[in-house]
Amino acid sequence: MTLASLLAYCAALAIAAGIPGPGVVALVARALGSGFHHGLAFLAGLVLGDLVYLTAACFGLAMLAEAFGEVFVVIRYGAAAYLAYLAWKLWRSAGQTAHIEAMAAEHMASSFSAGFMITLSNPKTIFFYLALLPTLLDLSAVSTADFGLLVAATAFVLFIVLTPYAALASRDR
Repeated sequence: MTLASLLAYCAALAIAAGIPGPGVVALVARALGSGFHHGLAFLAGLVLGDLVYLTAACFGLAMLAEAFGEVFVVIRYGAAAYLAYLAWKLWRSAGQTAHIEAMAAEHMASSFSAGFMITLSNPKTIFFYLALLPTLLDLSAVSTADFGLLVAATAFVLFIVLTPYAALASRDR
């Protein structure tokens, strides 16, 4: 893997992570309701979910998507329709303010697992790792060292991009 491809991956990941989606909305809600530390635990779960998809992509899931292209095209259109539906609902509720109650004290593990599950079901994350990642990196040529570098870069970029969301949300509690 070249430095240019690693930097392209990091830039694309930072842009994708910074665009608010289901994960960011849930992260902000968790930090607003339970505080910064729960927001960080939630974020750690989000990162682990991303690492699951990165691992799957690096070890053949992207190749499977290429082999069954028509099925994945339908999945992509379904994910796009779902995102359009979420955007429509957000646009329709633009004049309403949400009231987030402080959540009861809960275990950090529940915040972590909520972040993990949100990522595993997030169509934006699925799209990034199944559709976009193979265009940025030659996944068939990723070595063990490259994979370790991708894992570290993914965790670093996601924490750098998403921690401010949790910090700002918890500050407004």
